Amino acid sequence: MNLLNADLHCHSVVSDGTLEPEVLAQRAKAGGVELWALTDHDEIGGLPRAIEAAHEWSLDMLTGVEISVTFAGTTVHIVGLGFDAGNQALADGLAATRGGRAERAQEMSDELAKVGIRDAYEGALRYVGNPALISRTHFARYIVETGVCADTHEVFRRYLAEGKPGFVPHRWAKLGDAVHWITQAGGTAVIAHPARYAFTPTEEYALFTEFIAHGGRGLEVVTSSHSAADQRKYADMAVEFGMLASRGSDFHSPGESRTELGSLPPLDGRLEPVWETLQDRVLRA
Repeated sequence: MNLLNADLHCHSVVSDGTLEPEVLAQRAKAGGVELWALTDHDEIGGLPRAIEAAHEWSLDMLTGVEISVTFAGTTVHIVGLGFDAGNQALADGLAATRGGRAERAQEMSDELAKVGIRDAYEGALRYVGNPALISRTHFARYIVETGVCADTHEVFRRYLAEGKPGFVPHRWAKLGDAVHWITQAGGTAVIAHPARYAFTPTEEYALFTEFIAHGGRGLEVVTSSHSAADQRKYADMAVEFGMLASRGSDFHSPGESRTELGSLPPLDGRLEPVWETLQDRVLRA
């Protein structure tokens, strides 16, 4: 099961990706993915289209979402897998989490204008498929369009990371709430790309401990932003904490994402894959 080509983390135009859910399903199948999940940010509106397309392309699928939470003053992402997409409590929680994005985006635009990048809000909107989910990624694409930066990674480094001119913090969901929304809908909660968070070892252990205490079970070990050393570290931590291991490209857009759908290395053989416990939740092709 560790060799299964599962890709359980990617984004469509419904959040901050650039491809429609149907195109992502086809791309995943073409990339050799055997089990797929669409995990748009704080939004499950693309799932019906993704499920229909996965069936058309004979691709097994799990429902998915990536929820933004605030932990120790840092934005952390929690992926939910295999839940009931019709669950009202989950839908209500996601709607509450999406609230405030427009106000934050306007503040970001105002801050960017102070360093010479004007009309960023209007520019970012041109890249938005769902205005309720306008994000830093949409601003990054607009800034690349202006020629100020060569690619979105440079934009984040220079303008949109914490402490940079265009960064505006947002208070997201509480960790416990996000995990609860996922688990009470029958799904499994997974900490996404843990190496991306600038936590001290003490803060990281606190995150894992609280996550597990709330009912979280999974850890994304293999993902595009993890180096080989990161993969080894978080494989060890998954074993230490008794967590299920997940794998996902975090694909957003051709030519922009570090890793293509289906192209990640396999999970460490010591690990228990998250999909082993979700076999009854898989939507079979």
